[in-house]
Amino acid sequence: MRRNGLRAAVATACLAVAMSTAPTGTAEAAPGDDPGALTAITSSSELSKLRLVEHRVPTASLDNLTNEMGTSRGIDQVLASANHMMRNTASCYSTETAALPVEPSAESSYCWDTGDAVTQDWLPQSVTSSGDADDDGVWGTNKVILSGWGQNEATTTDHMGRIAFIDANDPGNFRYRWVLPVVPLGGGTDYRALKTHLGGMVWYQDKLIVTSWQKDSDDNMLYVFDMKRILQTTVSSPAIGKVTGGWSAGGYQYVMPAIGSYSLAGGACNPTNDDSLPCFGSISLDRSSVPDSLVATEWFSSGGTQPARIWRYDFGSDPGYLATDGSGHVNASQAYETKAVGLQGVLSHSATSGGTPNFYVDDARGGVGRHGILWRQNTGGAKAAADCGQDITYACWGQHTESMSYWSSTGRLWTLTEWAADSSGHWTGTDSAIPQRTLFSVPLSSVDGSLS
Repeated sequence: MRRNGLRAAVATACLAVAMSTAPTGTAEAAPGDDPGALTAITSSSELSKLRLVEHRVPTASLDNLTNEMGTSRGIDQVLASANHMMRNTASCYSTETAALPVEPSAESSYCWDTGDAVTQDWLPQSVTSSGDADDDGVWGTNKVILSGWGQNEATTTDHMGRIAFIDANDPGNFRYRWVLPVVPLGGGTDYRALKTHLGGMVWYQDKLIVTSWQKDSDDNMLYVFDMKRILQTTVSSPAIGKVTGGWSAGGYQYVMPAIGSYSLAGGACNPTNDDSLPCFGSISLDRSSVPDSLVATEWFSSGGTQPARIWRYDFGSDPGYLATDGSGHVNASQAYETKAVGLQGVLSHSATSGGTPNFYVDDARGGVGRHGILWRQNTGGAKAAADCGQDITYACWGQHTESMSYWSSTGRLWTLTEWAADSSGHWTGTDSAIPQRTLFSVPLSSVDGSLS
């Protein structure tokens, strides 16, 4: 997940939300070092930096846009029109399967269609699923995985995001359709593309929450979408919004208009140090907390030593929205500092409902062919996989993995790898690039069993 100019500055580094902060000046950890235990953040002044303000798009504006464009479409309609095939492991390139974790091994893995596997203009960043949306893991009659991709700022300037709706009903036949997230304008008379790197997504009940982009004009950290409010375009053109003859989305058939957002109460985020307002990197859902909660982290380069914060917000009684106080603020219910570096994803899970959580954080180390480190941290310490024969003995996780999602009804952790590079490890704009992008799952029990 990543942000301002990282790819432009480091061609082989992962794009991410450059952000972060920490509440205290603790000792720094070098890349690959044992990060030790999480440190709880209890200072009211530090917790206030995590406070959010909720904004909702007026229902009248959303209804006007729906009436203008036509009846809302359902997820089943989007899946029925899926026009991209995912490749099963046997059809993946060797470079793609090499990006999978060494230990624990992937239980299932998929590769994107050939165009998406090598494009340099779009980067896979996040994952969530119907396993997040409902505890039975099914949305209606469908098993669905969503994958968020952001534009590569080294090759494009629009900073848009797009979401792959994956039909996951048949494990041997994953198919997907792209949907464009947009922001309504003018009381629902128009819309614009959402500027987002989609570093994190959480599908909870009938809402989808995604991380935003520092360059988005509204300074919002999170945007909210209604999974029952998907609209179909009527004109296929490069334009996005209302056009002569109807509605267009840059060639995409479906759009999702934002129904709300969250900004930091203290102002715009600052990615330069760990004492500022945090920019959001990855987010995930924790169904083992009481109540269910959204977990967030910020990102600093895996080549640095900057600690980062991990924090959570509780969900409220209004389905899919975060809990607010009497002033309309969303307050972090828990926050920690971690010395693990380069965090691309975060997952929180407790073995018992409401129990002490373990936090799983992935250090996606820069460099082609370098496996990352998946740490399990809590307030007692940190663990990683045992010796798996890599350059760092416990660098056993996937190569440049991104956000993570836990499908609670199956016990599977899902994540995805990002890179596509040429034989020298450089980013290219040609189809000669070597794909290393995968979507895979691992039983969380296997992760725990591999830890030294």
